[in-house]
Amino acid sequence: MGALDEGPLDLELENGVKLGSIDLGFEEEPETIAIEDAVKVLLHGLGEDVNREGLKKTPFRVAKALREGTKGYRQKVKEIVQGALFPEAGLDNGVGHAGGAGGLVIVRDLDLFSYCESCMLPFQVKCHVGYVPSGQRVVGLSKLSRVADVFAKRLQEPQRLADEVCSALHHGINPAGVAVILQCFHIHFPNLESVFLDSNNQSWVKVLVRSGSGVFENDTAEAWIDFLNLLQFRGINVEKARRRDSSDQFWCPSQSFSGEKTSSNNEPANPGMDAAVASILRSLGEDPLRKELLGTPCRFLKWLMNFQNSKLEMKLNGFVFGRMDLLKPNGEVTRSEKQIHSELNLSFWSQCEHHLLPFHGVVHVGYFCSEGFNPIGKSLLQSIVHFYGFKLQVQERLTRQIAETVSSLLGGDVMVVVEANHTCMISRGIEKFGSSTATIAALGRFSTDPAARAMFLQSIPSTFTT
Repeated sequence: MGALDEGPLDLELENGVKLGSIDLGFEEEPETIAIEDAVKVLLHGLGEDVNREGLKKTPFRVAKALREGTKGYRQKVKEIVQGALFPEAGLDNGVGHAGGAGGLVIVRDLDLFSYCESCMLPFQVKCHVGYVPSGQRVVGLSKLSRVADVFAKRLQEPQRLADEVCSALHHGINPAGVAVILQCFHIHFPNLESVFLDSNNQSWVKVLVRSGSGVFENDTAEAWIDFLNLLQFRGINVEKARRRDSSDQFWCPSQSFSGEKTSSNNEPANPGMDAAVASILRSLGEDPLRKELLGTPCRFLKWLMNFQNSKLEMKLNGFVFGRMDLLKPNGEVTRSEKQIHSELNLSFWSQCEHHLLPFHGVVHVGYFCSEGFNPIGKSLLQSIVHFYGFKLQVQERLTRQIAETVSSLLGGDVMVVVEANHTCMISRGIEKFGSSTATIAALGRFSTDPAARAMFLQSIPSTFTT
């Protein structure tokens, strides 16, 4: 983008849509301007220059993403369901359930995302919703998904999300009963203080919740048996799905990580940044004084400050920058004596500098090492990965920086592959669930030797999971 002139093409690419379809009034709306101002305060608090290339349009991009991702506050379920109810007869004769009189209807595997009300980070949702028609009428199937999406696009907590979808469908359709099961996935909060010592952090916190009304109101009701069986024979395991109440452990890792049930009594470390987050909440249509949101600014900042632009120490375990001595005691090492060594699945977390949204994944490092010399330690490579990960980043730059640093230590023949899941791919307009991004940097011999590149790439696990 930096090579493009500011103009219509740049605007079109930035927004990802044709110029003619852009709502030009959006930029001038008070809520958008307030969020942009708040984001500038946050960037300054991170020690960043809001005018540097890559960050100039970040305040607007963040405002656009947040307002799109919480548009459910401005939508009405009644308008969605009305006009989508259709007459459908039940059985003409005999005893049974079918059609518009008791025939169970399920829509499975609806991919949604929502924003966690505890920390303001997006979380993924796999939604399964069903209902039992009554009154000889059915609802258009797409409306089940749209109603679920209305409540997902708000600051949410899994059980409340399930309950709100269930209640809205029950009142809108007036069926014999509604059932909702959600599989929710929240990015893990890394502990910056200990992450250099323990790289085996989980990437996802997962929870299963259910909600039911009418014939599904009782968790042991017969209606649930058919619903669960229709999920399980398609390989969807939801046996542990249950209602969560206030006595259950908080699901958001921002709370479980800190061991706190609330951060409302904590004094903000940076009052200006805290006030900026509260301003964002108000601009989205929320009340920062709502009980569940009292500690949200503090928890969001705890995540964000992991990526502060500071001189985080790189633990090089006695090594210093500069080419390591890779010679054998008796003289020069020839290229043929070098072998490819690799360190795979080094975990990382980072924050996209374009949208201030997390991306995380694994790094694979390959390098040539002389026979008779010990390969470089995993802890050193993991330290380098974390050093560059815990910053406002883009994946391409992260890949290059890791490769250049490892190359400076090992003498040049280095290859790095970064595989990552980007939250911005699910929590903005495109909503590409299940996608991942891979980037490659090849230095020295790897850049000129296709066989060496192929050998290293083939050593990478075939399944990418984070």
